[in-house]
Amino acid sequence: MSSGGFASQNGAGGSYTNGPSQNPVGVYPSNQSFMAPPLPGYMNSLPTKGPPPAGPSCYSGNRHQPSPVGTPGALPASPSHRMGPPQASATPPPPSSYSQHPQQPSSWSGVTPAPAGNHVSPAPYASGTSTPPVFQNTMQPPAALQHAPPALNVMAPHQPYGPPPAFGPPAAMRGTPPPPVPPPTAVPPPPLAPHSEAGLYLAQPAQMNRPTGSSYPSLQPAYHSPPAPAPQQQQHYPQPSVSAAQLSPSLAAMSLQSQPPEALRVVNLLQERSLLPAGAVTPPAPCLPQDLQKLNCSPEVFRCTLTSIPQTQSLLNKAKLPLGLLLHPFKDLSLPVVTSSNIVRCRSCRTYINPFVSFVDARRWKCNLCHRVNDVPEEFMYNPVSRSYGAPHKRPEVQNATIEFIAPSEYMLRPPQPAVYLFVLDVSHNAVETGYLDVVCQSLLDNLDSLPGDTRTKIGFITFDSTIHFYNLQEGLSQPQMLIVSDIDDVFLPTPDSLLVNLNECRELVQDLLASLPQMFSRTMETQSGLGPALQAAFKLLSPTGGRMSVFQTQLPTVGIGALKPREEPNQRAPAKDVQNLSPATDFYKKLALDCSGHHVAVDLFLLSAQYCDLSSLGCISRYSAGSVYFYPSYHKQHNPSQTERFQKDLKRYLTRKIGFEAVMRIRCTKGLSMHTFHGNFFVRSTDLLSLANVNPDAGFAVQMSIEENLLDLQVVSFQAALLYTSSKGERRIRVHTLCLPVVNSLSDIFAGADVQAITALLASMAVDRSVTASLGDARDALINAAIDTLASYRSSVLSVQQPGLLAPACLRLFPLYILALLKHKAFRTSAGTRLDERVFAMCQLKCQPLAYLMLMVHPSLYRVDNLSDEGALNVSDRTIPQPRALQLSVEKLNRDAAFLMDCGTVMYLWIGRNCNPVFLTQVLGVDSYAAVPLNMNQLPELDTAESSRIRALIDWLRERRPFHPVLHIIRDESPLKADFMQNMIEDLSESALSYYEFLLHLQQQICK
Repeated sequence: MSSGGFASQNGAGGSYTNGPSQNPVGVYPSNQSFMAPPLPGYMNSLPTKGPPPAGPSCYSGNRHQPSPVGTPGALPASPSHRMGPPQASATPPPPSSYSQHPQQPSSWSGVTPAPAGNHVSPAPYASGTSTPPVFQNTMQPPAALQHAPPALNVMAPHQPYGPPPAFGPPAAMRGTPPPPVPPPTAVPPPPLAPHSEAGLYLAQPAQMNRPTGSSYPSLQPAYHSPPAPAPQQQQHYPQPSVSAAQLSPSLAAMSLQSQPPEALRVVNLLQERSLLPAGAVTPPAPCLPQDLQKLNCSPEVFRCTLTSIPQTQSLLNKAKLPLGLLLHPFKDLSLPVVTSSNIVRCRSCRTYINPFVSFVDARRWKCNLCHRVNDVPEEFMYNPVSRSYGAPHKRPEVQNATIEFIAPSEYMLRPPQPAVYLFVLDVSHNAVETGYLDVVCQSLLDNLDSLPGDTRTKIGFITFDSTIHFYNLQEGLSQPQMLIVSDIDDVFLPTPDSLLVNLNECRELVQDLLASLPQMFSRTMETQSGLGPALQAAFKLLSPTGGRMSVFQTQLPTVGIGALKPREEPNQRAPAKDVQNLSPATDFYKKLALDCSGHHVAVDLFLLSAQYCDLSSLGCISRYSAGSVYFYPSYHKQHNPSQTERFQKDLKRYLTRKIGFEAVMRIRCTKGLSMHTFHGNFFVRSTDLLSLANVNPDAGFAVQMSIEENLLDLQVVSFQAALLYTSSKGERRIRVHTLCLPVVNSLSDIFAGADVQAITALLASMAVDRSVTASLGDARDALINAAIDTLASYRSSVLSVQQPGLLAPACLRLFPLYILALLKHKAFRTSAGTRLDERVFAMCQLKCQPLAYLMLMVHPSLYRVDNLSDEGALNVSDRTIPQPRALQLSVEKLNRDAAFLMDCGTVMYLWIGRNCNPVFLTQVLGVDSYAAVPLNMNQLPELDTAESSRIRALIDWLRERRPFHPVLHIIRDESPLKADFMQNMIEDLSESALSYYEFLLHLQQQICK
């Protein structure tokens, strides 16, 4: 498979492919951008054929003269858009890696600068292909429509809906059935609404009113930007009975306005710098009728990179935007639960009935994915909510886009398994020295009663160093028995029936073992680690039932099968684009993970080490078994208390969170669309079926899509994800999410519906795959090309009047900033100080974190917190939560007279300025002066002051919104962590990438070639 494309899937396959490629991708020459299966006639240049035929538009109501669409002059014919190294600046960077560029003005609100080459001279692009790089079918996170209605709330919880009464509907109801509806006749679709040929919009002249080449005016650091539009009030409607059949006239009438919507407002990125919204970036709302949009799936669960789907693949190619889905399928939700002996599904494609099907009459419904007409079962005529008969369109399944079914017996291949937990613990000398064993044992003792499960729950323990230790916990023993197997080359189970025991029946023995384990190995001098044999033993123990294996490892495996050798020399870390050893050193861990997946065993890896552990090899055990990876570099209970705090909090969440066993997830889409690459931790069992031995509420997934057949006759398309799992209580359940999106035929509508955060997240996953299959340099170049190609396509194909400057639609105004943030992310940066394990873990996070948590890791949030007030605050559970405005990530925004909080997702920094107000120091930190702030302070004291209450309320609220525990570091200029804090100043020049200003100039230079 070509290294130029993203096509990794989890499963048995080559060294880097995660399984058999179910939708084969042809081999073609690699280039400098992400490549999906190439399509005829599309190699990064726009087709010369005319614009698509007229059709329904969600955004435009007037006609424009189309500009000719041909090969854009913005893109060269052969050289790729490689970005030069950071030293390409006209003057060398100052000693500080994070200072502003010497030529960068303190304010950007002005005119387009003189030719970019006078400011930054990137090295010429290495031409590796005869055509510019292709960027197809990559997904990015949503860039918010600022005027969009707020995100949908998850439906309120209900009592489980039971089946209808056994005796059927009352006789009175039977006697008055709904009036018969004649069978449908073939009716041609209504005529399409008039629409502009190419959906072109003029750049607003008011934003381009400065002559090219004039100097920047001197402005205050708070850059001028137009005020954000006021949010629209969302109207409330009664629950509709809307069907896809009714969408054609609805969408055809949706010519909203003669002026372009806010999403298509033209933004000159070189003139407007204050682009960040005051709060969170809002996902764009699909352009659907209001009553239908109210039924749509929440963007927190199901999200598409494009909220308007192109009619054809060629139209998608012209937009140079990726098409894909982001899912958070097992998110903690309160949702309706339906109990039924007959789950209504399409007889052809097996789609679950959902709010976007259409009822032909009272007895038949039409599938919204394959369009087959199905009969409505008699049982479905009864509504358990209203306890009425004859209104199937009011059933909860047709009123909720996210719903859960309790599955009947035909959804079980075997009786539902019990909750089974096996803990595999490293007890070598290095492990005991870190002190992690005390934390694990104490956390288990504290949370034994909170482990998800029922009376059948089983638990077991294995410890290992150069030998393997089993523990007999059989009921009736006075104390646990340790059984040692020293022959690690031929592992066997000494007493198979007493190593996994019922937790309720053997609770006292389990508690005795946990209390004594830390002392049992406190004097060990064994330094070897036989992780591979221990995993083999654990697999043999769990394979009959399935379950969860929790592995704690503190060093590189050194003996037995799966032993590894160091592949990183600390003094020879690659400073450039040729980072090596991102791929596994052995396939042992992948093969074992596939065996585990086949027996419904998931492996979660906790890596606690100060030394290199080869996470790129060890991580395979979790990646292919649908497990999770946790990484705590430099962990030590005494020397690194902040890591210990994080480990304790993460472990508590891990032990007590909801879990699904022996799960599978299938993703379906409307006929004409297809999926070709998945991202996340799983095994691909078939084209659209993911095997998840365990599923947890903190796991995210992504999938790339393409348009195989034209969607010319459709006004909407639908996507459905169905997750079948066994709950910890032994119930077989099906959680179904359905998303409906409009189909459009103009480039302007496609761009207006672009979700910038979803696009960024999908690109990040694709870049991780490219780093492994090709090189880190290729991945970085492809990210840059993604921004160049998209903005060039917007300029050449959507704007009818060409203006100077770097232009972007408002919905993609943050796209270049997010791409630069990825280039400076630990996964892709080129600095020599990045440890290999830390880089690999960052890549793991990008692949499997849900979008909401991922974006903070890519682009942190910065707030000023020394002047918090109750103005605009939120009231949550009788608490007042201040809402400070998010600031740009630049040193320029810091002030020595203030204090700033940076939220990086997994870690928070509270930076104290040297001249910070003494009142803040006293009332928040409890110290008298700046010099009295400790260098390694990790917690805020609970002081009885208004200032202390406000900042602690803000930090607690931010922490509660994610499942993991971000550690807080209070730092000042002399703190050792100041460099980590400054490294997150994405808009400033650093050793791994240009400043934001230089990066924009680079993009402009490439687009205008």
